[in-house]
Amino acid sequence: MLKSKFTLLSALVSTLLLGACASTEVVETHPINQDKKGQRAACEVANTTISEEADCEVAKEGVIEVIHPQEEIALEIKTDKKPKSDDEENVVITNVWDRIGNQLSFDIPENNRVKVQRNWYLKHPEYMSRVTNRARPFLYFITQEIENRNMPLELALLPIVESAFDPFAYSHGRAAGMWQFIPSTAKRFGIHQSWWYDGRRDVIASTQGALDYLDYLHNLFDGNWLHALAAYNSGEGRVKRAIKRNAKAGKPTDFWSLDLPRETRAYVPKLLALADILKKQDDYDFAWPEVENVAVIDVVDINSQVDLAFAADLAEMDLEALQALNPGFNRWATDPEGPHYLVLPLEIAEGFADRLSELDQNERLNWVRHQVRSGDSLLKLAHQYHTTAKIIKKVNNLSSNTIRAGEHLLVPVALKELSAYTLSKEQRLASTQNRKRADRKFTYTVQSGDTLWDIGRKYKVSTQKLAKWNGMAPIDTLRPGMSLAIWLDDNGSQSDAIMKKLTYTVRKGDSLSRIASKFNIKVNDIRKWNDLQKSRYLQPGQKLTLHVDVTRLKNVS
Repeated sequence: MLKSKFTLLSALVSTLLLGACASTEVVETHPINQDKKGQRAACEVANTTISEEADCEVAKEGVIEVIHPQEEIALEIKTDKKPKSDDEENVVITNVWDRIGNQLSFDIPENNRVKVQRNWYLKHPEYMSRVTNRARPFLYFITQEIENRNMPLELALLPIVESAFDPFAYSHGRAAGMWQFIPSTAKRFGIHQSWWYDGRRDVIASTQGALDYLDYLHNLFDGNWLHALAAYNSGEGRVKRAIKRNAKAGKPTDFWSLDLPRETRAYVPKLLALADILKKQDDYDFAWPEVENVAVIDVVDINSQVDLAFAADLAEMDLEALQALNPGFNRWATDPEGPHYLVLPLEIAEGFADRLSELDQNERLNWVRHQVRSGDSLLKLAHQYHTTAKIIKKVNNLSSNTIRAGEHLLVPVALKELSAYTLSKEQRLASTQNRKRADRKFTYTVQSGDTLWDIGRKYKVSTQKLAKWNGMAPIDTLRPGMSLAIWLDDNGSQSDAIMKKLTYTVRKGDSLSRIASKFNIKVNDIRKWNDLQKSRYLQPGQKLTLHVDVTRLKNVS
């Protein structure tokens, strides 16, 4: 049975909040905390425990937050294919990393910025082992794409710096995926994003988009790859302005001389340090983990929307393994608007394609016949059946959004319970919110005007933690009605807090301190919520917005 050969190995490890910029090194961003005995606790980098404070600081140097919402995933894909020989030297290259290392061409300066990063990697080989496990299914494909474009093979190392090869990684700059695209740049380079699908997490689409972007930057900066890489990290405009400033001041304009953001100043040295270690692994006595130099995945055209559970059954593989190879799909099925392909283990791809071709497109989805009731709408049905109004409208050849009670509509529905699609957007979020962070969890319903900062202040938790617990970035917009998980220790009544947004009408004789005391809140919070100046007096009849824990109210008439 092929199914046993392609199983998903999921280590039961905690979700990590890791640091990076919209494109930089994967490092945990919460500080080195004190443990219960008062001793300094270790930090973690890509699931690797780092025990020394100095090493934690180097790992976090110049990076901003990248979040890994998913438990560590490793795919074991076996193949009987043998590595091919290098035609020029007639030598069989058995390891993709060796194939990359033999073609590295960047000059590596012996400056302190590179040395510090190199020493960190050399000191933590277990980090590279974990990163390689993530890279294993996709590294051959990425290397092949770079070679086909005659681009430098150093670029194959960039996902290490960006995301530790994690397609589910995202940052508080709204960047997502292995190559850490923000939505606008992804759209600019043809990466499709919709309710069903986010191509930034699709390794095939995002790799092609990233190489397109890097090629564009390389041309924009007149063939200077270090400038191009810096621009990939911090934006082309910022690097162009830094070059212009130096030129105007008569200073050198090479990367090392530019005044760039701290994360960019560390970003390029990290890549160069990795390249140097890979190229000289024997000199450094560094055992870089092997990845067999053979193709292990294939891209199969499917021509239409397909239920992922149905596809997994047809391919005789685990549903979670199929989703891990196709992380771009947000829901229980592929996007009806495309892309119409699936990534599968190479050895079963052809058989899957043959079996799929024998089926009618309608057989690729499960259907229900829904009789419209009073009060139904396309949006309500879409929410009920976890699809979109557009799909229901298209399937039923509706010319408008109007539906009438009594008529019947065909609606595509998931083949299995939604909880079976463990790597769908909803299930990843549920897993993240339910992961134990403290003694007690409760659910907060977002009200109009709420921000993570306001909610965090109320519950005495950081915005970063609140975002991490809910699978989002700290700058993401909250929508009224959203449910947020909040974790608190049992050291007070806050664990049972019920937050309400109130409008208070100022009465004669009221002061900020009196109102704050009445509602058990802080004067500074009232000022912030209502944008009040210290010099301004309250006026009777004035309306104030208050965020109140109703379980801690004193007697308020």
